[in-house]
Amino acid sequence: MKVRVNAAHIIGHLQAPPSKSHMQRVVAAALLSNQKTTISHPGYSNDCKSALSIAEQLGAQIKKNNNSLEITGEQKQIQKTLDCGEAGLGIRMFSAIAALHDKEITLTGSGSLLNRPMDFFEQSFPSFGVICHTNNGKLPIQVKGPMQAATATINGQLSSQYLTGLLMALPVTDGDSILHVTQLKSKPYIDLTLAVLKDFGINITHNSYETFHIKGKQSYRGREVEIEGDWSGASFPLVAAAIGGSIKMSSLNTNSKQADRLILNAITLAGAKVSVDNKFVTVSKNQLNAFDFDATDCPDLFPPLMVLASQCNGETKIKGVSRLYHKESNRALVLRDEFSKMGVQIRLENDFMIIDGQKILKHTNIDAHNDHRIAMAACIISAVGSIEVEITGAESVAKSYPEFYNDMKKIGYQITVLEK
Repeated sequence: MKVRVNAAHIIGHLQAPPSKSHMQRVVAAALLSNQKTTISHPGYSNDCKSALSIAEQLGAQIKKNNNSLEITGEQKQIQKTLDCGEAGLGIRMFSAIAALHDKEITLTGSGSLLNRPMDFFEQSFPSFGVICHTNNGKLPIQVKGPMQAATATINGQLSSQYLTGLLMALPVTDGDSILHVTQLKSKPYIDLTLAVLKDFGINITHNSYETFHIKGKQSYRGREVEIEGDWSGASFPLVAAAIGGSIKMSSLNTNSKQADRLILNAITLAGAKVSVDNKFVTVSKNQLNAFDFDATDCPDLFPPLMVLASQCNGETKIKGVSRLYHKESNRALVLRDEFSKMGVQIRLENDFMIIDGQKILKHTNIDAHNDHRIAMAACIISAVGSIEVEITGAESVAKSYPEFYNDMKKIGYQITVLEK
């Protein structure tokens, strides 16, 4: 799909979309429980739909209501092939859960997920008694358990998502496990995993994220859960306000374990007006100046941070570029190459993205490269001087934020569909 976007002034109130990070973890925990879990404010982005589909294929019973859904994780009738769509967390988390079974299960996906590295499964699963094969380090993956308790060393440099899968699966094995984790990235996402596990009655301890102690024979308990607002998705309208107006957003928990809550720190560093109360996060435009920010543990913030930095006076440095090479696109290069078309000056030096701000921007076409966060960044930047941006691959936002364009219309963006 191709759309044309422009905006004159940003103002309004939005409810943050449901967090796909929280939702997928809750679905996995509900699957592992033999009791009923009721989820309010559920997410239905493509990644969340994939998680629900996988849970059903692994035997869960799912009932959708008006504003909630119920999951009963019976795990009786199990499908031999699981389709994870384009969900990076889904493939890494549910591979470990699938490996709890003594049947051979194949996990596959689509789109950019087909090109993401998966060789760490073959390297690590044998330590837990799991037979595993990949397609030369890529999808599909075949796993055959049952997974066994073990002491093992896990490299967390590429992604914390594989560790999340092990933390989900190992508590229900017959023995105690110890995981020694090296070079762990995105620690806040592990905090989110541990928080969800605790909510479902699972206790795991760790020493500075380097050694995780996991008791076996634990039982997941079904419960009532409200899905948090998504800081990743919210970061785009919040930055839109910082560069082009003012908005209030509800359903955001400033004490959340989500890594991307740090967007407020960056917006504050840049000089925009930020206020927080019990109901709303409010961001308003102000004089913006360059800032330094470490996004190593929150790499999904790079696209909105790039937009924010493009309107700051001076040179902004954002650390963590190495985390961008295996996203839905090679996000570092796509950000640099696509947004240079409109006049944004971006350099990549070692592990830094350096943005020279306050340049005159021009109308252009941005190819989202099937990357939802590139499409969202291309949309919000049009608030700068009412420039007109055409976005090819605009439909990619459905991966994480299916209501994105409707929400943008509510706060002042004009969006025209040019091609379906």
